[in-house]
Amino acid sequence: MAKTRRLIKESLPFVDLVTEIVDARIPMSSSNPELAEMIGNKPRIVLLNKCDVADEKETAKWVQYYKDNGMYALPVDCRSGKGLNAYLPLVRQVLKDKIKRNTEKGMAGKPLRVMVVGIPNTGKSSFINKMAGRNRAKVADKPGVTRSNSWFVVGSGIELLDTPGVLWPKFEDKAVGDKLAFIGSVKDEILDSETMAMRLINVLKNGYADRIGERFKINGFEDKEDYEILEMIGRKRGMLISGGEIDYERASVMLLDEYRGGKLGRLTLEFPE
Repeated sequence: MAKTRRLIKESLPFVDLVTEIVDARIPMSSSNPELAEMIGNKPRIVLLNKCDVADEKETAKWVQYYKDNGMYALPVDCRSGKGLNAYLPLVRQVLKDKIKRNTEKGMAGKPLRVMVVGIPNTGKSSFINKMAGRNRAKVADKPGVTRSNSWFVVGSGIELLDTPGVLWPKFEDKAVGDKLAFIGSVKDEILDSETMAMRLINVLKNGYADRIGERFKINGFEDKEDYEILEMIGRKRGMLISGGEIDYERASVMLLDEYRGGKLGRLTLEFPE
């Protein structure tokens, strides 16, 4: 985080705008809490990525939330490209005063430079690849900017600066850490899959219990403990080991994978204040 913070600070004088990519299912938890302080008064566009697996109505509320707080937000799916056709026009709209000043100074056509930031697994690489195209036209290093940063031409007069995606050092709220684990931003190797699966069940049964029943063809589980629901899911899927016991680890990994892949439907886990 210290290295990324330094890279962002060193690069900010050379960019006109910052684009932050967050997960539309958990926009607040997937946003680096230190970013606002780091970028200061730079204009910011928030891309609500993976909108195809988030609750559409809640995503619309998030767009309005950002607008009410002086930011621009755009629902997108970076893998399919959904919504990205509106990105470059939005960049030009946000920077219209900058474009006007450049024109008045005789620098019409001067490239607009945009820094792209985002934590792991929110889709930053997919966004860069989609916008830069197959050729990924890399731009020469800019003076004064750390050479490990990468610039890409993505449209007429617009360049993107890719930055490393890292998490911040400490989660003040355990629920934030859980949500990041649910979407895969925290490495599965350092987590207990059964614990995370039961925590996900706890969150879902309080807001999307019907999706659990529909997906796994179970009912009468609403008043059961989380581990009992996981057991019902595992048994329904035939995930058994010798003696007819449930293979909890296998059932847990399956549940997390299906949530991340959108197979439980369009689910949003946090909502605008």
